[in-house]
Amino acid sequence: MEYLGKLHQAAVEFPQTDIWMDSCGEEELEYGLKRGIVGATSNPIIVGNVIKNELNIWEKRIKEMVVEMKDASEEDIAWELIYEIGALRSKKLLPVFEANKGKKGRLSLQVNAKYYRNKDKMVEQAVKINSLAPNMQVKIPASAAGVEAMEEATYRGISINATVSFTVAQAVAVAEAVERGLKRREAEGLDNSQMAPICTIMIGRTDDWLKKNTTKTGQVVLPEVLEWSGVAVIKEAYRIYKERGYTTRLLSAANRNVYHWCEILGGDLAQTINYSWHKRLNSCDVEVKDRMADQVPEVYMNELNKIEEFHKSFEENGMKPEEFVTYGGFRDTLTTFIAGYDDLCKLIRGYMI
Repeated sequence: MEYLGKLHQAAVEFPQTDIWMDSCGEEELEYGLKRGIVGATSNPIIVGNVIKNELNIWEKRIKEMVVEMKDASEEDIAWELIYEIGALRSKKLLPVFEANKGKKGRLSLQVNAKYYRNKDKMVEQAVKINSLAPNMQVKIPASAAGVEAMEEATYRGISINATVSFTVAQAVAVAEAVERGLKRREAEGLDNSQMAPICTIMIGRTDDWLKKNTTKTGQVVLPEVLEWSGVAVIKEAYRIYKERGYTTRLLSAANRNVYHWCEILGGDLAQTINYSWHKRLNSCDVEVKDRMADQVPEVYMNELNKIEEFHKSFEENGMKPEEFVTYGGFRDTLTTFIAGYDDLCKLIRGYMI
């Protein structure tokens, strides 16, 4: 078989390691589907970029919405647009979804990041997003309220994708919440056969935070060491997930270096990779082989263990749920997501006034 790049080869040789596209853009999805992707993710920044890149497609629709939704705010119109994009682009993944009986082929849409403290609002919007198409997956921030929302959403038959998640503590809290939701369904005789919960660990943003933190504290760390922190975190979370047999699967995100792809190849998990990194990795010469069981080099772990924030990231009891929002990566990423959402609303506003 002639492979269309290294990611395509990995998708064929290691089908248990799902490759996703971190975009709902038409061009990006078409590119990925030709190379074996089985899922896709989005967030407010991604949706905003898709609209800007596909303005020839969406500008007319935005103008129509402004006329049709006479009493609507820019936020109302923004969300209707997000819903339309999600419903439309999920169709591209529907054949994968149907072929895998709901376990693959989903498109993740994110609830309003501003709701991260409000369980009920997140659940309400999760229900709405889930109704858009049979193969939707709902991204919910892994705050304390978000973890509670994930249990309730799971109980309501929604396949969740935990986001704004960087640590083993968050990953375990998410998996336990999903198990509670599934058990509630089982107790009522509800079907769980097509449930496909996912917990993202934004391993690149874990690296980002530790780099920022060590710069702030003045701690001297070899640069290479900080390229491995996210890999260490997801390998530890994976070990725990497998030991305990959680239903939820892990998803790596926010690629910053090649380790974020190659060092978790072979694992029973998913990787969402943006379009730029898809193309970079497809053209690389890194050997495609199973490295999931490989340990992070001891010399790097010894250095990482000198960083206090790494312990919060790596240890199962590194943080309590109420502390998740205080983690630097959470604060930085949520702020970025909300800013991206505000930019999208600003774009809509430009067509209203």
